[in-house]
Amino acid sequence: MSAQALRAFMSIGEVLALLQGEFPDVTISKIRFLEGEGLIEPQRSPSGYRKFTHGDVERLRYILTAQRDHYLPLRVIKENLDEQAARPRALPQEAPPVRLSREDLLQAADIDEDTLAELESFGLVASVARWYDADALEIARSVGSLARFGLHARHLRAVRAAAEREASLVEQAVAPLLRRRAPGAIGQADETAREISGLLLELHSALLRGSVRRVLGQ
Repeated sequence: MSAQALRAFMSIGEVLALLQGEFPDVTISKIRFLEGEGLIEPQRSPSGYRKFTHGDVERLRYILTAQRDHYLPLRVIKENLDEQAARPRALPQEAPPVRLSREDLLQAADIDEDTLAELESFGLVASVARWYDADALEIARSVGSLARFGLHARHLRAVRAAAEREASLVEQAVAPLLRRRAPGAIGQADETAREISGLLLELHSALLRGSVRRVLGQ
């Protein structure tokens, strides 16, 4: 174990060194900004220098992951952190589940109200108890980007139908595992579903690339 890992407190420079391998864009200014926004609260030495604990570093890693992987606004990240702190358990090491209001989704996906309404009308995005999840965010962002090429929600019903057919293949494969009702069956079914989904995505990508090449006469 490194001497740094054994120390109770770290300087902001040491924290930066720990995080930059995973988050190359993080800077001292970014860490100070997050402090100013109330997302982290490092202790201070008598002379005013910041003193970070390993818990502070994990909190920073949690925030940066939520921003990078889920594009969550800082306000939503702070709300999730506050909810986690109120629970009698340790802060998880992974990014928080995405839970966005309608306003948050519009902002995070950079789309307007009409686009979201169209996504919902064609069944591409749906809220659960007025909240949107990570899949809704990814779909909204993708459709927003496709709109620049003249492709809108109404053009993407075939994509949704194809995804549902592929999901039925996954369901067919994992159904026997779920019927076992044995210990660990659900975990095994989840792992199998993820593996099959990954293989189907690879197959879909290869078929799409081939079809596009034919369209281009290549």
